[in-house]
Amino acid sequence: MAVEVLPLAQLKLATGPSPVTAEQRYWRSFKNQKSHTSTASWPISHISFPTTVGATTSNSLVAAAKLNDLFAVTSGPRVDIFSIRKREPLKTIGRFDSEAHSGEIRADGRVLVAGEDSGKMQVFDVGGGTRAVILKTWHIHKQPVWVTRWSPTELTTLMSASDDKTVRLWDLPSNNPSRMFTGHSDYVRCGAFMPGGNSNLIVSGSYDETVRVWDARSPGGSVLTFKHADPIEDVLPLPLGTTLLAAAGSAISVLDLVAAKPLRLITNHQKTVTSLSLASNGRRVVSGSLDGHVKVFETSGWNVVAGSKYPSPVLSIAVIAAGATQEDRHLAVGMQSGVLSLRTRLSGSAAEKARERAAEEAARDIGPQALDKLDSQKAKRKRKAVSNKAMALLGESVDVIIPTEATNSAGGRARRVKLRPWQEKFRRGRYAAALDDVVDMSGPDYQPVTALTLFVALRHRSALREALEGRDEVTVLPLLRWVSKYISDPRYVSVCVDVTFHLLDIYSEYVGGSSELADQFQMLWGKVSKEVEKAQMAIITTGMVESLMIGRME
Repeated sequence: MAVEVLPLAQLKLATGPSPVTAEQRYWRSFKNQKSHTSTASWPISHISFPTTVGATTSNSLVAAAKLNDLFAVTSGPRVDIFSIRKREPLKTIGRFDSEAHSGEIRADGRVLVAGEDSGKMQVFDVGGGTRAVILKTWHIHKQPVWVTRWSPTELTTLMSASDDKTVRLWDLPSNNPSRMFTGHSDYVRCGAFMPGGNSNLIVSGSYDETVRVWDARSPGGSVLTFKHADPIEDVLPLPLGTTLLAAAGSAISVLDLVAAKPLRLITNHQKTVTSLSLASNGRRVVSGSLDGHVKVFETSGWNVVAGSKYPSPVLSIAVIAAGATQEDRHLAVGMQSGVLSLRTRLSGSAAEKARERAAEEAARDIGPQALDKLDSQKAKRKRKAVSNKAMALLGESVDVIIPTEATNSAGGRARRVKLRPWQEKFRRGRYAAALDDVVDMSGPDYQPVTALTLFVALRHRSALREALEGRDEVTVLPLLRWVSKYISDPRYVSVCVDVTFHLLDIYSEYVGGSSELADQFQMLWGKVSKEVEKAQMAIITTGMVESLMIGRME
């Protein structure tokens, strides 16, 4: 049985370095921006959502996180509860006597804790109803409470940090803290539980320019202290629990807790770094700064892989994850202007539908032909899906199914691929006619890569001279114009040189009888001469640069 004739595979031209990396494309996929402005344009000081911490988290907390659909936004004297799926506020907690701080939802999504400027801490039931009910109130701190955090592993344990220079551990049923840590000499503005399934280890950052690690099992002060040159605005432990990030001034320090030493100082921001957040399951870190920039760092070499600019100083940032796999869903940025920016990354069927809508809109802008082509592609994909389904049904009684595109939905042989006119001429050996079709630059379907593909195929078949011979002035001129246009392109130069040598060998004796042929050859000569001059200048420049480098080394 004869093998089916397939179209000639089109060449793929070499491309230069992509101006957009895969990482940048990923972060640019956070689109569909939605903005909310806080009441009275209060600055967005804190954004939080309940997260689980890898394998150390209990099964009950993992299940709760899968079902949770809430994140909290703190601004002024209120905390707004938003839906992750709808990106809309569900309820507002305004039962504060002064400015609120650090509204945090527990891992099960049912309880929220927040501090305020009066020194009071309040716990609210946010799991049901339209209004939040106060479950607990503490008024032990005597100055503003800037940090409240739930333990990632124990539902009734939380921590707080205050301008009274103390860090405290709390048990939800108790009226007094279970442990108080003292040692900071200035305001404590940030803190967190260390990951690893142990709620006894916490970290705090203070305006006394120190980061301290505390152990509730140790009777003394901090077990580890790192001194910085600027006040500490935020701290962020990495998931493994051995590395800690601290935002001090415009720099971010990477601290090794095992070796008790700094690993690196990141200085990519121009103004104070205000907020840090994990992303991509701990493989990326996102930072926000008063310079309005949001930057993304990879955690192996701490290089910037993406970034964006916002119109106002950034006070808070969070990459909100959702689903069983904790995929990045929203990039939430809170600004000094009171604007909350939410950029969403679609995934799965939603992303596929968005791509289809974008392709349809682009085709509609181009014209009816593009729409027809898009419709035919959709129909082809649908036929392929039906074919694969039919193959699966036919093979239910076998052990292995070998899918193939050579069958239609009825299980028969697929329709033969239709060749384009120049491909049909090439298959039948009409090389000159095929070449005339592809070098016609005025044609509606002209593509230079198609012409290059045919030239390379003719050269491989040793049929290039055969396709160029026996021509008159009318059919030679398009070849000369094509060569003159693309001979300066490095991707085409090899083929253009071969074609030029053949044309000179065959038709140079006829130049004197045709002014148009002579003019076209003269134009080609001028183009080649300019390229030679450029190459000579490049060689001279290279020699000069090498001489300078050698002199500098000496």
